[in-house]
Amino acid sequence: MTAIAALKNALLAEIPSLRAFAISLSGNGDKADDLVQETLMKAWAAHASFAEGSNLRAWLFTIMRNTYFSQYRKARREVQDVDGEAAARLVSHPEQQGHLDLADFRIALDQLSADQREALILIGASGFSYEEAAEICGCAVGTVKSRVNRARQRLMQLLAVDSADEFGPDVAPLWGKTPALNDS
Repeated sequence: MTAIAALKNALLAEIPSLRAFAISLSGNGDKADDLVQETLMKAWAAHASFAEGSNLRAWLFTIMRNTYFSQYRKARREVQDVDGEAAARLVSHPEQQGHLDLADFRIALDQLSADQREALILIGASGFSYEEAAEICGCAVGTVKSRVNRARQRLMQLLAVDSADEFGPDVAPLWGKTPALNDS
């Protein structure tokens, strides 16, 4: 008997053990059968790397275990989207508006007084606590809080922002909902 024929017979003899191990991994008969088939295909494709005389069962079980965990990791990243609902929610907003908003913000930030701008950057951008910012500025905590509040209010005026709902991507126009279009 040739080495290939001997390997083929040995692989066939291991199928019941492989299936039992696959069921213990997947907990599902159909998935177990697929896992056994995938394991046998990988083993056959890599039969040249099998060292004759070594433990075939251990080699096959290692292939199966690695295959199972690769499929498991891949499945965790996948989203079941039979009706295409998840894909319909995927949106990439244009970047142009963000660049323009940032440019407007920088211009408005430059219009703040130096003490307000400093306090706002320390708290809002640098992540310092009010106490840390007060120590850096050499003033009372209440003064820093007041400066940050006044700076935020002034930025809202300069940027013509009425509420936090106005931040983020622009909302699509609601055709037919604009008062100017309906008041005729």
